[in-house]
Amino acid sequence: MISKSLGKLLRVGAAIVFLVPTLNLRVAAANESPDEKSQFAEWRAKRLASLTSETGWLTPIALYWLKEGENGFGRAPSQAFSIEDAVLAPDTGVFVLRDGRVRYIAHASRAMTYQGQPVTSLELVSDANENPTELVAGSLHFMLIDRAGHLGIRVRDSVNPSRLDFKGLQYFPYRTDWHMQAHFERYVPERHIPIVNILGMTQDMTSPGAIVFEREGRSWRLDTILEAPGDQQLFVMFSDATSGKQTYGAGRFLYVGLPKEDRIDVDFNEAFNPPCAFTNFATCPLPPQQNQLELAVDAGELKYERAH
Repeated sequence: MISKSLGKLLRVGAAIVFLVPTLNLRVAAANESPDEKSQFAEWRAKRLASLTSETGWLTPIALYWLKEGENGFGRAPSQAFSIEDAVLAPDTGVFVLRDGRVRYIAHASRAMTYQGQPVTSLELVSDANENPTELVAGSLHFMLIDRAGHLGIRVRDSVNPSRLDFKGLQYFPYRTDWHMQAHFERYVPERHIPIVNILGMTQDMTSPGAIVFEREGRSWRLDTILEAPGDQQLFVMFSDATSGKQTYGAGRFLYVGLPKEDRIDVDFNEAFNPPCAFTNFATCPLPPQQNQLELAVDAGELKYERAH
């Protein structure tokens, strides 16, 4: 059970306020233009704010995959989905899965709220949609997730020790040569690539094309993903020769802007760790085989050593 004492709550504010000065962000200034330095600092600040937010990837404490029918939920160990937290009733309610739809039905009054109001019965919208439903109980946040048709409830706690004890991020020194204008090889028609996540679930994702760049005397390529129609960025999953050594073993993620004709701006200094580097309750997609590089990409975010 996670303590909700005043002292620990105060530590949240202290931890977040003093995160930036304690980060060991080793960024080289040599050959770095003022614009690049400013843009990279802005990107780091946004990355930090997202990670350390009240619903960031330092906060998940549970993930329960729903079974067809009623899934009892509450503080009591006898519940199918149990979380030992004083804010919950022993029998808080049920998550009912019927034909791909999920409804929460309360058994305890005022235990769970939606948009500040107590919930008695509510159909949940999953994170596959733009505005997923978020139920709240004290510092706990509940969200329905959809992974290749598998539906589950992820729980986040804003006073999770992983957030309170966050040690900051580390980076390779900034390298201007890892910020490049690469060739974009467009796929016509777009390809559908099977992507396997860390739990072994497979989902076909849309690839509009590949990034092709030159390094160490040869060409390298990375398939990109368009996560949703109309997105203004492409998603890249890759592993490289630093994976499992200086960087997270399963690989790293990168977002790039849409290509302009056959050129695309790629900054590997903005490569970052997937959520699974910070929590056991994430469902990270893994880089497809064609994105597993033998090249050492010595730029971007380094491995995070978890305390818990």
